[in-house]
Amino acid sequence: MSAFPIVETEANVTRQVMADHPDLMVVTFAFGKEGAAGSLHNHPHVQSTYVAEGRFRFTIDDETFEVGPGDSFVIPSGAVHGCVCLEPGKLVDCFTPRRDDFL
Repeated sequence: MSAFPIVETEANVTRQVMADHPDLMVVTFAFGKEGAAGSLHNHPHVQSTYVAEGRFRFTIDDETFEVGPGDSFVIPSGAVHGCVCLEPGKLVDCFTPRRDDFL
């Protein structure tokens, strides 16, 4: 069980750090409603995303694609990215190095 709190990041979106180390962080994002969004943003961390539940439309730089349970992909450092929830669900993101702004 994670000792980190659940934090609301956007309307109908929550984040919880599951594990962290200076070199790596594992975070879950729960999307509770169709249309909930992770706003476009970028960061210096390399990010991998695994779709545990639900369906999402992701944009990474100029590419847009849909993903569902079991899908995974990598977001390069500095890439502008975000998503829209198509079916409520959960994403598991890993960041390297750790996202100190999430602590």
